[in-house]
Amino acid sequence: MSVSVSSALRLSANISMLFAEAPFLDRFALARQAGFVAVECHFPYAFDRSEISSRLRDQDLVLNGINTPSGDASRGEFGFAAVPGRKDEFRKSFDQALEWAIALKVASLHCMCGIVQAEDKGKARDVFLHNMSYAAKAVKGTDLILLVEPINQIDRPGWFNSKSDELVALLQDLGEDQVKLMFDFYHIQISEGDLLRRMERHWAHIGHFQFASVPERAEPDLGEISYAPIFADLARRNWQGWVAAEYKPRGVTQAGLGWMQTLVPA
Repeated sequence: MSVSVSSALRLSANISMLFAEAPFLDRFALARQAGFVAVECHFPYAFDRSEISSRLRDQDLVLNGINTPSGDASRGEFGFAAVPGRKDEFRKSFDQALEWAIALKVASLHCMCGIVQAEDKGKARDVFLHNMSYAAKAVKGTDLILLVEPINQIDRPGWFNSKSDELVALLQDLGEDQVKLMFDFYHIQISEGDLLRRMERHWAHIGHFQFASVPERAEPDLGEISYAPIFADLARRNWQGWVAAEYKPRGVTQAGLGWMQTLVPA
């Protein structure tokens, strides 16, 4: 039986990480039963698109986000948006993701910046601006939001840019309204901290929020981030986008969802 959770925030579950005790296609129903009205995932491309569409429709769920394909993980690839010499791979991966996003009525598409070698750091900025300009032009006339994310260097050594401040400066240089910042409290706390003031400073450039505890990246009820005032601030600001749980549950996902009642304002 499906349930709903009354909340001042629009909560989403990242089913690439939550409900991992079940096969991927079964996680849509589990998310709805737990009270989520939207889901997101990292890489849906190995599954049948029509089957995903059917699961979304049957559960009355929104698919609020997917990532561009990461490439070959065995070669250390994790996206191409800022990787010098990989323009063709970026366009191929982006075009594939865009096709899926349009077909599944996805709200946002995370364009993965990738791992940049030390000797390529000087070129990566221009590569990023060139590739994201291509992506931005491709989504003109749609409601799709493109996201770029500062991922911390502990989880992803060599990531293009781990600082939200620096990525926002790049977005200002890019000047495309449909390209926004993925504000993941977990990554930004590790890389920069000062979450509430940083969120306020970058508010106009934020397209999506994600959260997890720090340092263990589990449920948001423990760790060094106090999420109750953060969620309250998002509600006070009348955030109309999605706020996504992207964490690694300590056990069975359902058993750890008490934060939905204790931390999230009604």
